[in-house]
Amino acid sequence: MNRRHFLGGVATGVTAIVLWQLLPDAAEAAYPFTLTDAEWRRRLSPWAYKVLRQQATEHPYTSPLNDEHRAGTFACAGCRQRLFSSKTKFDSGTGWPSFWAALPKAVGTSRDLGLGEVRTEVHCARCGGHLGHVFDDGPRPTGKRYCMNGVALSFLPA
Repeated sequence: MNRRHFLGGVATGVTAIVLWQLLPDAAEAAYPFTLTDAEWRRRLSPWAYKVLRQQATEHPYTSPLNDEHRAGTFACAGCRQRLFSSKTKFDSGTGWPSFWAALPKAVGTSRDLGLGEVRTEVHCARCGGHLGHVFDDGPRPTGKRYCMNGVALSFLPA
């Protein structure tokens, strides 16, 4: 390793640390509905806790909500905030419940730099729970695909 490579690596590392510090952290944001970690663990199943509070992802095709086609509303499994209308649900072929639009002011987004790529994380605007990600490859009229973890949702029939 020569001096130029060493200094370039140091500069890259410092730049990455500075940029990481500037990124907003959804977990640090103030949300209208908050619980302690112990309360979340009591309220949620172990798998729902991993997804909603630790940003895990459930395995595809494991959620019964992927095949839910009745009229109704999909809500946050953590705080019951209404998130998606069944009218916007579509079969994306990905194995996760997908929607082309969220209800107004129901969700928030933040940058997710995991997996070595930049993605847009979707979280509940009321409790900050991780729901999944949104992509720009969905159907009309929005072109969005809100790819949600079924375990992070509950279904409220109409």
